[in-house]
Amino acid sequence: MGRFDGILLCSDLDGTLLDRSYAVSDENIEAIRYFQREGGLFTFVTGRMPYFAAHVYQRVEPNAPFGCINGGGIYDHRTGRYLWRRELPEEALTLAKETSKAFPEVGLQVNTFDRIYFCKESPVMEGFRKATGVPNCPRPLEEIDEPMAKIVFGEHDPAVMTRLQIFLTEHPAAKEFDFIHSEQMLYEMLPKGVSKGILIQKMAELLGIDPRRTVAVGDYYNDIPMLREAALGVAVANACPAARAEADAVTVSNEEHAIAAVIRDLESGKLSLY
Repeated sequence: MGRFDGILLCSDLDGTLLDRSYAVSDENIEAIRYFQREGGLFTFVTGRMPYFAAHVYQRVEPNAPFGCINGGGIYDHRTGRYLWRRELPEEALTLAKETSKAFPEVGLQVNTFDRIYFCKESPVMEGFRKATGVPNCPRPLEEIDEPMAKIVFGEHDPAVMTRLQIFLTEHPAAKEFDFIHSEQMLYEMLPKGVSKGILIQKMAELLGIDPRRTVAVGDYYNDIPMLREAALGVAVANACPAARAEADAVTVSNEEHAIAAVIRDLESGKLSLY
């Protein structure tokens, strides 16, 4: 019997497991290995596409499939296959075109389940590629002919971003989609009912885990659904105020090996599932 038998620990990546240089610390890796040896299942739930997270799962070696696309898919990195996914309806392209026309300064990318297409260039999209290393693959919206996972709008100016959010959420077609801030400058259109919280449910069901034995760690607005859904939701110290308010507990920051701290506190009983 291991100390962490039957526990599913799910971490967000950016701002949580990853430090400011987008790296996973040795301290976190060592703690994750210990957690796994003692019977725990460790994985992550991220807004990233699977190929965009490849360097992370190659280093971390999660022992369970991981959640991706802010709730849009569950991906088995060991087989290179989606175990579950939700697609945007084609009507999303119509709304994206209208939004792009109304906000010509706002950048736009379409994420299919295999790649990212940059449909409108902007400083935010350029910065996104520079920070993440994603290749520039330009393609007009009219030429997107693959199943879509999400559509992402990018804008530096908070005032423009606020108007964009109002335009999208008050549009007559808005009821067909969900919207979420994944970063301050990125606003995403997702299939209706998709969230990281849904993935906690789906992953527990898929893995045969008691929902009362699930732990989620995150830092931003898109993490709030999984902090609510997990039996124990933990926000990192650098989390946005809304995420900290929804969490059951707050741990150290992502710069202080937050996942190692959570595992240590689970073992000591400082953090409890019951």
